[in-house]
Amino acid sequence: MNHMLLAIDQGTTSSRAILFSIDGRIIDIRQKELTLRYPQNGWVEQDANDIWQDCLWAARQVITGHPGSEKAIAGIGITNQRETTIVWNRHTGEPVYNAIVWQDRRTAAQCAALKQQGHETAIAAKTGLLLDPYFSATKIAWILDNVEGARHAAKRGDLAFGTVDCFLLWKLTGGRVHATDATNASRTMLFNIKTQSWDDDLLALFNIPRGLLPDVHDNVHNFGQSAADLLGKSYTIGGMAGDQQAALIGQACFEPGMVKSTYGTGCFALMNIGRDCRLSQSRLLTTQAYRFQGQSHYAIEGSIFVAGAAIQWLRDGLCLFTQAAQSEDLARKVADSNGVYFVPAFTGLGAPYWNPHARAAILGLTRESTAAHITRAALEAQAYQTRDLMDAMEADTGTRPEIIRADGGLVHNGFVCQFIADMLDTPLDIPQITETTAWGAACLAGLQSGIYQGLEDITARWQHARRYTPTMPADRREQLYRGWQTAIRSVIAGNH
Repeated sequence: MNHMLLAIDQGTTSSRAILFSIDGRIIDIRQKELTLRYPQNGWVEQDANDIWQDCLWAARQVITGHPGSEKAIAGIGITNQRETTIVWNRHTGEPVYNAIVWQDRRTAAQCAALKQQGHETAIAAKTGLLLDPYFSATKIAWILDNVEGARHAAKRGDLAFGTVDCFLLWKLTGGRVHATDATNASRTMLFNIKTQSWDDDLLALFNIPRGLLPDVHDNVHNFGQSAADLLGKSYTIGGMAGDQQAALIGQACFEPGMVKSTYGTGCFALMNIGRDCRLSQSRLLTTQAYRFQGQSHYAIEGSIFVAGAAIQWLRDGLCLFTQAAQSEDLARKVADSNGVYFVPAFTGLGAPYWNPHARAAILGLTRESTAAHITRAALEAQAYQTRDLMDAMEADTGTRPEIIRADGGLVHNGFVCQFIADMLDTPLDIPQITETTAWGAACLAGLQSGIYQGLEDITARWQHARRYTPTMPADRREQLYRGWQTAIRSVIAGNH
């Protein structure tokens, strides 16, 4: 009997494969760190072949590490860092350029020009997105315009574009399938989330040939069979979703008003708004939450570009500690940040500010400031950024969540979790299955294979492990948040 599910979880800083039992227990996990490259200021790239080879290695390791698992795996689910852009040759499978990562800012001037020409309103009405280098469209155009021969080859039909899920699917199926899912398509700035199709007007605006684009399917779908020589036998790839939507599914946030917030490289909070595609009026994004059986469900999303990446920078850039987990102990050595605020705008500011030119800053430093104060300020920034998003979501929907379901690497930091609960004045629930992104992808494959009969099966498997309840006095909360708002204004004013 098939009683295992394999999730490939390809993130910004690592590629992983996780073997799950059908009740969500992790049987095995393998991971490889992924190198980020910074060829110029504001540019962020990865080697697309490394992404593929690392995912293949991890999948092989979890399968071969468990004799008999090859017969027990019911299907594969894929989840991925979104917006990261890969263009490859259809005949050779070789990328024509490095993967341009979602954090990349190289097309900021192009986005600013299009905004000045008045295109943002029409783009938002169709895609739910704002004009920002974050999304895939201007990245694709940059590759076509800057890689010798690429535009000509694209017009001939020799090239294919895909987000990371799409590239992995192409590789897993031996180049037989060029497809993506509705959630990843919705992050390209080329996909109309109302008509559920690639938009000709947007393709014309960004000068992107339609022949580059993949087919778009539901999140639960038979995307194809993996080539038998890759993983020892052929498996059905039964589900795909962008990482934040996969986490929404893994957190079982299926009712309107439910919120999940993921603290990984960045921080991404999604509120389920149901089947009504309402555009944000607070400079958040309206995005595809999931699409099952042709039925679209939507979410309001707040995207913060730097969360855990700030802690990595303190570790690797400033060498304040040797392991990220040590940041909690260091932060607890001081009673507060002593007026220090850390705005981690290393790659610009995301929601609700959308300022690609902003850069990180540590403000309020005095001679008394120590490594502990700076570290505490970096951790506190995650709560302030989340407060920005929750206030904007409430303005959009009139709903303040009763509880926030949180996941991602930073939720292992108890200081961060308590400070988020305090700053939001909202309880924070941490699930028993902390690998919620990979678990969401596994659930999609489980739905496709028939292991799960419906969303209620996924909901029944969600259980919370810990709850953080707010304890901070209201006047202290507002005092601290006013300081954050002052810091944000300083950063924005200094980068115009």
